[in-house]
Amino acid sequence: MTLKFLPFATLTTFIFFGCQSSDSGITRDLKLNLPTDSLTTENEIHLGNMRQLTFGGDNAEAYWSFDSQKLVFQANNPSWNTGCDQIFYMQLEEDRSPSSTPPTQISSGQGRTTCAYFMPGDESVIFASTHLQDSLCPEVPPRGPNGEYVWPIYASYDIFTANLQGELLAQLTDHPGYDAEATLSPQGDKIVFTSTRSGDLELYTCDIDGSNVFQVTDDLGYDGGAFFSPDGSKLVWRASRPQSPEDVEHYQALLKQGLVEPTEMELFVANVDGSEARQITALGGANWAPYFHPKGQHVLFSSNHHTGGFPFNIFMIGLDGSGLKQITFDSAFDSFPMFSPDGRYLAFSSNRNNGRTRSTNVFVAEWQEQ
Repeated sequence: MTLKFLPFATLTTFIFFGCQSSDSGITRDLKLNLPTDSLTTENEIHLGNMRQLTFGGDNAEAYWSFDSQKLVFQANNPSWNTGCDQIFYMQLEEDRSPSSTPPTQISSGQGRTTCAYFMPGDESVIFASTHLQDSLCPEVPPRGPNGEYVWPIYASYDIFTANLQGELLAQLTDHPGYDAEATLSPQGDKIVFTSTRSGDLELYTCDIDGSNVFQVTDDLGYDGGAFFSPDGSKLVWRASRPQSPEDVEHYQALLKQGLVEPTEMELFVANVDGSEARQITALGGANWAPYFHPKGQHVLFSSNHHTGGFPFNIFMIGLDGSGLKQITFDSAFDSFPMFSPDGRYLAFSSNRNNGRTRSTNVFVAEWQEQ
């Protein structure tokens, strides 16, 4: 949405994941009750009146409610008594200053959770959790056998729904292996998620009750972090595509260990049924966390193609691969861009304004077309 799975403490060097909602008709301004000091650089012309919503810890993958008034996100913050990533939500019009009380925790605190998304009606959320296998946080793996940076693909992840009071409502997946990275169609009728049930990391769709599972992708490589287009007709996602025999062997060997290497990923788009799939970036490096622009003809995404390492910034590109444009100009890390359903605001996660610490925080800005 995340991938969405390394604990955010490792974000100093990397953080990946990335799991719209239909236009609810609500267009009132968000009154965030925060200082108005500018958090943007002079080049960030698309981002106005930026507000910081979290202060400290690791906070990411903040996704909007259908009414554009709430955000659900995953966080690991010792001051909130979290041992690893847990799911929280916040009302945007509540006090979100550094001294405010912590947001409401939805997940139980057992296991690790990831990639939450609001369900229709905004009274419940969907997310993945490892709590059925173990109440403790799963172990974070070391680097790969050859020293490569890796993400863990926990086979204990399953997908659940819970209400905003934290009561589990349903378990939507129970297939052996990894099931996570679920996001919802703007129409509220379909879910897309990533699973290893085929033996590879592929995209699947299903109805919001978990029925009618359909496999979308079938090419070798990691397919994940998918989102629906505003009209619900297309999917955009990140993918690796190992080609040489050596790369294929390396990918499959890591996957057998429950690992994936996220340093080479490009963006793909297809119809919801997987037809007319095509690659829309060929930039090199890690291109990930894509999300559709409200008009449906462009996507925003995070990338380090311009640096080869750090920093990561947010870019925009057309669905035909043209018109690449840099949106953020942070010196460290910007990712997980997501438009509010009414198209007026952009939420994202960033290392900016963190006092030179390792914290990653959630920000919201008014989107300004140029």
